Amino acid sequence: MYQLTGVTKSYRNGQGLVRALDDVGLFVGDGETLVIQGPTGAGTSTLLRILGGLERPTRGSVSLDGTDLATVTESRLARIRAESIGTVPPDGGLPPGLSTRQIVASALAPLRLRPADRWELAGEALEKTGAGSQRDRLADELTPGMRARVALAQALVKRPTVLLADRPTAGLAPAEREGIADLFEELWSERRLTCVVATEDDDLARRAPRLATMREGTLAAVARCAD
Repeated sequence: MYQLTGVTKSYRNGQGLVRALDDVGLFVGDGETLVIQGPTGAGTSTLLRILGGLERPTRGSVSLDGTDLATVTESRLARIRAESIGTVPPDGGLPPGLSTRQIVASALAPLRLRPADRWELAGEALEKTGAGSQRDRLADELTPGMRARVALAQALVKRPTVLLADRPTAGLAPAEREGIADLFEELWSERRLTCVVATEDDDLARRAPRLATMREGTLAAVARCAD
C-alpha cells in the first residue's frame, strides 16, 4: 500500500522556484485503484515519478509497504523498482530497432531469469494485452494503439504488485483509446494490483473505482465506486 504524507516537490528554473506538488497526502490500499485526472502541468506526472521511485520529494514521506521511498538507499530503491513496480510512461517509451517481444523481455533482465523464461513470460504478457500477434514486429512499425498495449505488457511482465500509468490513452484514436481503457478496467476488476493512473481522458476517469483530481500540484481525492 501507498501512504503519502506532506509530499512537496519543488524545482528551480530560470524564473525561480516552481512547486510541482504542494503538501500532497494520499492513501492507496493493497489491490486498490486510483485514477488521477488533471491537465498537463497539474503535477500528475511528477506524482507518478515519485510513486515509482524515479524522483524523491523535496519534503514529505512516500511509504510503500512500510518502506519510505523518500529516504531509502539508491540500491534498495532500484531493487524495489525492478521487482515491485511496473511503469507505463506517458508516450509508451518503446525503443526503436527491437521487436516487441525483445522490448517486453528486457524488463525482466534485472530479475536474473533464464533467457528462455524471459522469452516465454514476454510472450504471455503480450497475449494478455492483446498484442500477441505483434510479437515479432519492430516498435516503430506499430500503430499508436498497439504501442500502448506493448508498453502495458512491458509493465506487467514481471508481475509487479504496483502498476503506475501516465496518460496511457493520450494521443490515441477513439477506438484505440476505448480498447486501452477496456484493458485497464479488466486489470482493475482482478484486484490483484495496486494501480495509480494519471489521465486527462474523461472516459477512463468515468470507469475509475476511485477518482481524484489534481490542479496546480494540489490533490483532491474523491472516493467513489464505478460499479
